[in-house]
Amino acid sequence: MVFSSIPFLFFFLPFFLLLYFIVPFKYKNIILLIFSLIFYAWGEPIYIVLMVFSSVVDYFNGLMIYKNKDNPKKKKLFLIFSIMVNLSLLGFFKYIDFIIKNINDIFNIYIPLLRLGLPIGISFYTFQTMSYSIDVYRGEVKPEKNFLNFMTYVSMFPQLIAGPIVRYETIAKELHKREINYNKFSEGFLRLLRGIFKKVLIANNVGYLFTLITNMPVNEVTQSLGLLAIIAFTFQIYFDFSGYSDMAIGMGKMLGFTYLENFNYPYIATSITDFWRRWHISLSSFFKDYVYIPLGGSRVNKILNIRNIFVVWLLTGIWHGAEWNFILWGVYYGIILLIEKFILKDVIDKFPKWLKHIYTLIFVLIGWIIFAFDDMTMLKDYFKIILGINTKFIDSNFLFYFKNYFIILIIATIFSMPIYHIIEEKILNIKNKYISNTLITISYLVLFIISLAYLVADTYNPFLYFRF
Repeated sequence: MVFSSIPFLFFFLPFFLLLYFIVPFKYKNIILLIFSLIFYAWGEPIYIVLMVFSSVVDYFNGLMIYKNKDNPKKKKLFLIFSIMVNLSLLGFFKYIDFIIKNINDIFNIYIPLLRLGLPIGISFYTFQTMSYSIDVYRGEVKPEKNFLNFMTYVSMFPQLIAGPIVRYETIAKELHKREINYNKFSEGFLRLLRGIFKKVLIANNVGYLFTLITNMPVNEVTQSLGLLAIIAFTFQIYFDFSGYSDMAIGMGKMLGFTYLENFNYPYIATSITDFWRRWHISLSSFFKDYVYIPLGGSRVNKILNIRNIFVVWLLTGIWHGAEWNFILWGVYYGIILLIEKFILKDVIDKFPKWLKHIYTLIFVLIGWIIFAFDDMTMLKDYFKIILGINTKFIDSNFLFYFKNYFIILIIATIFSMPIYHIIEEKILNIKNKYISNTLITISYLVLFIISLAYLVADTYNPFLYFRF
């Protein structure tokens, strides 16, 4: 079940909210837990066992780490056990067929693939439970003594299947006592509507354009059409994922939880370093705090610092998927960031802002080409197309698609920048709060109604980050 669907918006969510707000506070976590398990079971009921097992392991490990806080060896053993269990589960279900396939190719043998379904959200909730054990080990949080509260933290449906990655310390207090009021609910509800708009009206439409072009025979795709496809994917993955994050953050706020922001207009970045401070912030901060800094970060010598950056980006690529293009994508960004940090930093700093922006977008677009195609042959073909090798520059197909999708591409460009935020703030600064709130509410509701019309009329409603 996806957030941007009729069953979720008109059946699951209203029924859940009705019960959630009716019951006394002491029962709210139980209601949230029950509905979160139902939400997860909607798609893959068998994998609930896996999520519960992972939660049980980290819950008891957290308690044992804290119990042995004065015994460094014992508490380290429990931490290692927690990390090994989490990474083993993630590695087995996500990467086992990739490993078998490559062993078969290298040694020219045939080991049957297991063809296991990927548990939805495993990459996200694994990192959450693992970060909990690490934080208890570091003494940054105290362990959660109530298992139902801990299970609620792991499974809460607003951010369960695609983040943002919520650390226990972020919502530890709110699990026990949180403020639930009209202002927070209305603010969260508008954020939910914004996410639906971004997902349904923008991501789905530009995503459909990308699908139409990439389904064409490669020899019929001109250079301009190939570039249009990549621009469409660039917008699709941003509005798809940031829209989902908006919905998660909005619903969290409606329930009284405060999740940290996950995106900050990454396409206005002026360097690749700046881009990764703005894109999928919860993942970047996870690798920074739990991999990069423990390895020594930038406090070590230059060689070790290079190693640390490369390790982080190799792992980032691997985290995204069990295909070579994701590994290549991680290595690509690792190399770009190393060059930017150690070779070109002083040069880039002298660029005017507009040139920094263009430089960043070019390398981000190249990155999305690598990310978009897990078929390495198709990846190679599209690089040739973008470079204009053995293809025409433009044809009638490009003109047709550009004409039909021009408006949505303009809308995507505008909403990828903080322009609408500035307009919204100006409206909110109107002295008459009744007028300003009414204008904001009406504008969001109009967008929501249009989004619903698309949902009812269109069957194209994918979500890219389900596969991660």
